[in-house]
Amino acid sequence: MTDATYLNNQFLIAMPSLADPHFFHTVTYLCQHNDEGALGIVINRPTGMKLRDIFEQMGIDCDLNDVLETPVFAGGPVQQERGFVIHGFCEQHWDSSIPTAENITLTSSRDILEAIAKGKGPRDYLIALGYAGWGSGQLEKEIVENAWLNTPSGETILYHTPISQRWNAAASQLGIDINRLTTPAGHG
Repeated sequence: MTDATYLNNQFLIAMPSLADPHFFHTVTYLCQHNDEGALGIVINRPTGMKLRDIFEQMGIDCDLNDVLETPVFAGGPVQQERGFVIHGFCEQHWDSSIPTAENITLTSSRDILEAIAKGKGPRDYLIALGYAGWGSGQLEKEIVENAWLNTPSGETILYHTPISQRWNAAASQLGIDINRLTTPAGHG
């Protein structure tokens, strides 16, 4: 594949037929995709935890109620004990960040959480535990097998669309109602 055919900064939308419980009806933000594989963060699977729980576990003080009530997402089945922050552009630089797009960065260091707790972090962010990973050629094979649709990502869906609407909203960017898609019939 060439750089132009990699799906960096795209949403992967699970097809209705994808039965894997880790990915059923999910939208995954694809942070990295290259010849070695892919890494993404599921953006519509809340864990039931709030950022207050993470802060308590890490000993980070915060008294900003809107920050404390931020949902924490199950980013994927790999390294579920590890935290990731997808966030918008910010003047400040963090200890462990990789840019995923011109205006979106993936950070996995404590310093960004400390800044968020003080109200000095990025304005837009999504917190996740774990990530989704694919080995070399695995994602491409799954796309050919009709497990995923892809579409360019968008900050509105990533940060501002209600969680329960993200799967439908991402698919609607392609002009389709994903609820009307069915598993192909017939025998191979």
